[in-house]
Amino acid sequence: MADGAGVVEAVGEGVEEFTEGDVVVSCFVPLWQDGPPADRDFRRVPGDGLDGYAREVVVRPATWFTRAPAGWSHAEAATITTAGITAWRALVVEGELKAGDVVLTLGTGGVAVYAVQLAARMGATVIATSSSEEKLERVRAHHTINYREDPMWGRTVQEITGGRGADHVIEVGGAGTLPQSIRAVRIGGHISLIGVLTGASGEVPTALLMVRQARLQGLIVGSRREPQDFVRALETTGLRPVIDRSYGLAQAADAFRYQESGQHFGKICLEY
Repeated sequence: MADGAGVVEAVGEGVEEFTEGDVVVSCFVPLWQDGPPADRDFRRVPGDGLDGYAREVVVRPATWFTRAPAGWSHAEAATITTAGITAWRALVVEGELKAGDVVLTLGTGGVAVYAVQLAARMGATVIATSSSEEKLERVRAHHTINYREDPMWGRTVQEITGGRGADHVIEVGGAGTLPQSIRAVRIGGHISLIGVLTGASGEVPTALLMVRQARLQGLIVGSRREPQDFVRALETTGLRPVIDRSYGLAQAADAFRYQESGQHFGKICLEY
């Protein structure tokens, strides 16, 4: 429960960035304020080594938060902390996304849906994969692939792009999907490894990765600088997150069970 948003009830001495009544959203790695990644200690991540935000009141340093987009609900703002920032960093900060690029997303979870929206708003062509035809109809990508019916979807991406491949791949599966992602990426393209849903280890076609001369980069969310920039982008583009379902705080167990079922499209939220 690293993702939290709410209203500032009071500020301590010396705090100038926020005032009472401001709406703020949490940072995933609160001690990583800016610059390249340098902290791998998850003991200092709320919801992991520290208590997260599934509670009514928290007392934390002001630098552990950023302002939320104007007019957003708390549930919408809470989607920024992990899913939104991961998509933003993968595509814009590290991938240097530009109009005309081709973005391949895997699945329809929070990061993938954010990536589809962000890429489309920035003028990219989006190819999305899922095992659900219903979800593929909802994703609003330019091209869709059912990976269950098309296990060699990396080749299909090459066909869709006329043999060029995808400029960016949002890779959430890990070893089980990485071989197809490498087949799908263009020469010199960028693969953002942000999940290992198919397992923590496995065979990877390293020779093909070398031939593709692609960049395979592991990503864990981002610094405080990323949401500060991302919020400005959200307000400029008008992008709003996709929330599948919201639960009350007392129904947290039901929310986790729903997530475990894999039926969700976008984000699941707790509100109180």
